This record gives sequence, C-alpha cells and structure tokens, in this order.
Amino acid sequence: MEISVCMIVKNEEKVLKNCLECVKQFADEIIIVDTGSTDKTKEIADKYTKNVFDFEWNDNFSTARNFSFSKATKDYIMWLDADDIIKNSEIKKINALKSKIPADTYMLRYAISFDKKNNETFSYYRERILRNCNLAKWHEFIHEVVIPFGKIEYLDITIEHHKKDFSNPKRNLIIYQKHIKNGEKLSARSQYYYAKELFYNGYYRKCVVELKKYLKMKNKFEPNVADSYLTLSKCCKLLNNNAKALKLLLTSLIEISPNSEILCEIGDIFVTQKNYKQAIFFYECATLVKADIKSGQFVDKNYYYLFPYLQLTMLYYKIGDFENAKKYHLLSKSCNPNNPSVLFNEKFFNKT
Repeated sequence: MEISVCMIVKNEEKVLKNCLECVKQFADEIIIVDTGSTDKTKEIADKYTKNVFDFEWNDNFSTARNFSFSKATKDYIMWLDADDIIKNSEIKKINALKSKIPADTYMLRYAISFDKKNNETFSYYRERILRNCNLAKWHEFIHEVVIPFGKIEYLDITIEHHKKDFSNPKRNLIIYQKHIKNGEKLSARSQYYYAKELFYNGYYRKCVVELKKYLKMKNKFEPNVADSYLTLSKCCKLLNNNAKALKLLLTSLIEISPNSEILCEIGDIFVTQKNYKQAIFFYECATLVKADIKSGQFVDKNYYYLFPYLQLTMLYYKIGDFENAKKYHLLSKSCNPNNPSVLFNEKFFNKT
C-alpha cells in the first residue's frame, strides 16, 4: 500500500520542518493545503513537496481537510497536523504496515500531553490512516472527525502532538458562535465541544446550560458523556457548589460505566469534607478500573493508579493505618519513582 500524507497549515514555520522530516521517511506523496499563511510556511513546504495548494479559509476545518484529501492519489491517506511528531520507532512501524494486507481504517494512538521528561501522560485513539475512497470524508466544522469505516484495526503506533503557542485561545469558541448565529443546528458532537470551549474560556454557567442540552440529545458518544459529567462537576466546584458537583458525579455512575477520573473526583470532594473513609472507598475503586483507550476515551494516565495511590497513601496515614499507607506508597513508587510526591513520601517513610 502507498500512503498520501495530507495536512492543512497556517503560519506553521516554527514546527512544520520537524513534522515533514518525519513524514518524508514513509510518505509516498505529501499534500499540503495552506489556509492563508503570512510567514514562511509555504516556503518550507515547497522544499518537501510540489503538492502545495491554497485554500481560502471559511471557518470550516472539514472543508479544508476534505480539499486536501481530494488531492491525494495514493491507496491510503494519512492526516497530520504541523505540530505532530513521529519518533523513528513509530516510523519503522508505519513502513512495515505498508507491506501488510490492508484494512480500511487504521486507528493510531494520539499522545497530546507529556511530563517534564517528555513521557506521555494523556492519549487516545484517532482514525489516522484511511483507504482513499468516498467514505474517507471529514465531518463537523470544528473538532472535525472521519467516521471509521470498513475493516478497522487498532495499531500500536503513536503520533505525538506537541502543541506550540496558540495565539487566539478563543478561536474555536468564536467559530462556534458564528455558526450558531447563522442558524446552524449543532450535532451532538458539536454541542459537546461547544460546551467544552465555553469551559476552557471560563464561561462556567453557560457551559452548564449547554452540557445539559448535550446530555438530552440522541447519538451521544459515551466517553463524551463521561467527560460531560466531569466538566459539569468542575463547573459546580468553581461556582462554589460542591454538593451539586458530588450529586452530578454520583449520577454519572448510574448513567454510564465508571472511569477512574470520575471516581477520583468523587474521592476529592470527600477529602475536602474530611470524610476520609468515604474518600478511600472511591480511590480504591479507581485503582480497579482499567483504561479503555480503544473506546475513544481520553486517557489521563495519572488517574489510573498513580494519583489514587498517592491519595490512598495520604488518607491511610491520616486515619492511622500505616501498613496500608506504606503499601500504597510502594505502589505509587512502582508507577513513577521520580514523581515529586513519591520522592517526598519516600523520604518520609525512610525516616519512620
């Protein structure tokens, strides 16, 4: 199989070269669509491909990405952002994939958050390599998506997204507001992401209103439902209503399968209330939940094992159960021995 790599870019001179140095090692064709750069982005792109096209920006990411896909001539299409990086180990896996019997949709891991040592902490699967056919189409004007189709395979290949400066944090919210003002009806996915943009920009009361609308809609995506309850609870806490936050989180346990972050958030509220035994119960439950990354769930690794272990270390110490406190310290140490909290606890236990 041959792969066309398609990208849409704008003012990416700081990062584009790093991405394309990775891409050139496996791509059979590179398609770059520029949506209005005023820096050296196109000049850099020209050094890697002759397929550089202009596209007049219309506040719709899907139309721009579909335009890039329309220029692809190879069997498969892979999409990337300019601030994506692919390590050599992953490039080898992509090149090996090209000689295998093909599926239609390949889901690859997308790592988007890292610790100080550049270890991945937050990731999820995305539809990344797609058969070049009419089903490979982008939907939604922002937070766009291709609906996986045909034979779907999940691969142990990671794309890293190293987001650089974001000059306009309200860009996405402004785009949503423009489409809403023009009378466009939001899909369930767009409704969810619109509410999230409100949250990111500090409009907590409005976020609550819009997330409640989302939860009443059909065709919801369960990981987004889980995150909606989490976001609602965070809004309530920021609005000084911990009781409402707790009620929402407990309601989510009835509505959907529990995840570790929800259980930890419930534990956090009980900690603030100094209800330590209740908090211990929920943190221990959190350690039993496995991250289902293939569900499309956003997975923050800190909530799976490390964070609940640290909290349990502290809580068991507070109630005088030093044996369990030491037990959970050793478990947290096995997860991340260089974590500052783990190192602090290690010094403490060595003295006692």
